[in-house]
Amino acid sequence: MQRDAKIYVAGHRGLAGGSVLRRLRQLGYSNLLTKTHADLDLVDQNSVDAFFAAEKPEYVFLAAAKVGGIHANNAYPAEFIRDNLAIQTNVIHSAWKHGAKKLLFLGSSCIYPKHAPQPMPESCLLSGPLEPTNEWYAIAKIAGIKMCQAYRRQYGFDAISAMPTNLYGPGDNFHLENSHVMPALIRKFHEAKARGDREVVMWGTGAPRREFLHVDDLGDALVFLMDNYSGEDFVNVGVGDDVTIRELAELIREVVGFEGVITQDLRKPDGTPRKLMDVSRLTALGWSARIGLREGVKETYRWFIENQDGFRR
Repeated sequence: MQRDAKIYVAGHRGLAGGSVLRRLRQLGYSNLLTKTHADLDLVDQNSVDAFFAAEKPEYVFLAAAKVGGIHANNAYPAEFIRDNLAIQTNVIHSAWKHGAKKLLFLGSSCIYPKHAPQPMPESCLLSGPLEPTNEWYAIAKIAGIKMCQAYRRQYGFDAISAMPTNLYGPGDNFHLENSHVMPALIRKFHEAKARGDREVVMWGTGAPRREFLHVDDLGDALVFLMDNYSGEDFVNVGVGDDVTIRELAELIREVVGFEGVITQDLRKPDGTPRKLMDVSRLTALGWSARIGLREGVKETYRWFIENQDGFRR
């Protein structure tokens, strides 16, 4: 990408999209195009088409999506499949229709089967049943991958897809029910410490293993892929290592400085037993993550403390 190329980052206020925008600015890209939801509703096909017709971005990072943790996926299945299908269909089609040179579609590791081989290679997509608690979101994201592949095959559109593992970092959603596991635990431990509580209740058994990628590493990887990869196969983006949820909770307790105990609510679901990415394809292209988990958790907690007054319950 030329430094003055017109680049549209869809979902720039989200965790992933914000990381792409920061990385582009760090690298000196000056012609960056963003729209808030109030300015452009990506679910509205006519509005999206009009936007692309008027602006004609050369490159598109499609990081916009309706996202949430286990509770949100279970509570709002219709919204998760409907809105995500609409967003990606509208943006991918309009980008191709109005002459974008390249598009990067951002998916999620939840596309893989619940009992996928570990670490998960890209080749195991559609090889088994999905995790029931997030299948609505996963099916939408799988459709996005296939749409990019179909537009490449039929129209020659340079649409690529990247599948990140679990993300965390500054700007995350710290809602106690609708967030992902790391920000939820950070907030739980912080508020328990502030109240002087003796315990923090953790969902599930703590046995599932998860991989965590700092969002600034993601932004760097996505810009790298836009510049260095053009292919039909999607690419996993992760760190290639994982921890149990219990180990994560212990690390967060230490970083926050909470001195009580951790108890478990075994009525809550665990989700997929393990989700570790096989990142050999990305490594072979020349990219690897740089931010360690402890360093990343410390940075994320600092950001939480500085911004907690603006969070909703």
